[in-house]
Amino acid sequence: MAGRELIKRAEKIRLVLMDVDGVWTDGTLYYAPDGGEVAEFKGVNAQDGMGLRWAHAAGIKTGLISGRSAPGITHRAKMLGVTYVYQEYLEKIPPYEEICKDAGVSDEEVAYMGDDLPDVPLIHRVGLGVAVANARAEVKREADFVTQAVGGSGAIREVLELIMQARGMWQGVLDSYGIE
Repeated sequence: MAGRELIKRAEKIRLVLMDVDGVWTDGTLYYAPDGGEVAEFKGVNAQDGMGLRWAHAAGIKTGLISGRSAPGITHRAKMLGVTYVYQEYLEKIPPYEEICKDAGVSDEEVAYMGDDLPDVPLIHRVGLGVAVANARAEVKREADFVTQAVGGSGAIREVLELIMQARGMWQGVLDSYGIE
C-alpha cells in the first residue's frame, strides 16, 4: 500500500486488535515440567509493551483474539492495560464483533495484526489489516501493511508508532523524553 493511503487508514484507527502466537510472540512455544504437570512459556518483547502503554495513554484501545489460552499472556495483557483479551477463539469474527460493539468503533477504525490463515478474515474486514514480517506468505499478500519487524520482536510497537504518527500523537511521546 502506498504511503499516503496507509497514513489515511492509520489516522482513523482507534482500536488495535492482535493475534498472540506469532504476533505478541515469535510463535515459539516452550514446555517445561511444573510439578506433575507441564507448563507452557512464551517470550514477549519489552519494546512492544512500551508501545502498548503509550498507545493506551493516548486513548487507543487494544485487544487480543487468540485460538489458544495462555495464562502468562493474560497476566501480561492485564499488566499493560490491554482492554480486550479473548482466548480460545479459533473463529475470530464473533469476538471481533463483540469487541467493536463494546468499543463503539466501526470496521474502518480498527487495525488487526496477524500471522496465519485464521487471521485473514479480520485482515480483510478492518480498516488496517497488518501482517507481521514472519507471517505466512498468503497472509502477507492479503494485508494492507507488512511490518519490518517479526512478531515478538517489535512488530506491535512498529504498528502502534505508525498509528500514533498518523494521528499526530507520536511527538507527544518524544516530547515526554526530551526528544525533538
